[in-house]
Amino acid sequence: MTDHQSRPPQRIRAPKAAGIAGVVFSILLIISLVLLLTAMPTSANGERLWWMGRQDHLLLALNLIPFAGIAFLWFIGVVRDLLGEGEDQFFATIFLGSGLLFVALLFVSAALIGSVVMVSQSLAPGLEGISEAYSRQPYHYAGSTLFSTYGIRMAGVFMISTSTLFLRTHAIPAWMAWMGYGLAAIMLFRIGQIDHLGWVVLGFPLWVLLVSIYILVVSYRQR
Repeated sequence: MTDHQSRPPQRIRAPKAAGIAGVVFSILLIISLVLLLTAMPTSANGERLWWMGRQDHLLLALNLIPFAGIAFLWFIGVVRDLLGEGEDQFFATIFLGSGLLFVALLFVSAALIGSVVMVSQSLAPGLEGISEAYSRQPYHYAGSTLFSTYGIRMAGVFMISTSTLFLRTHAIPAWMAWMGYGLAAIMLFRIGQIDHLGWVVLGFPLWVLLVSIYILVVSYRQR
């Protein structure tokens, strides 16, 4: 029997460069959220008017979201590779399911908001025509509600399950995991649409960015 045949099969590891996926996701989502939150004017009652915002900024934000979602899927793979054999099946299932649901809700909400922006470009100029058209089309409310009510909460569940796995495996410092718990509590119990949530929605990508930078530093030190 040759040496090659006698060796046990080695587990294939993710490339070190794959850890940059979390950084890419965080940067793209932060840019998208900042553009969405700053490009929309506010009405007298405090409601942001999606169809009256700076449409070039809105379209840029919506075009970045698919790439952010793809990078987030890579980040999930990086975390699973980091945990390795220490991955708990119960929390790993919640971690994977909430991550996939977050991406799905992010894409659907972006599609709904994008439809509002695209249709508004085909309308005749004038606030009256725009207001009348969108008083019968709740797509902008559906899009913001999907993200702020469901997507944000899935992000909170993802952070709780991921932080629990990190604490059990000691993959990252404990203070990062506890920070994830704190931000997740804000995500889960804060109520309102994305424009009413304000800058709290940035907590999730900022936490992912912190974790990703730590994973990258540790990976290249070991290398």
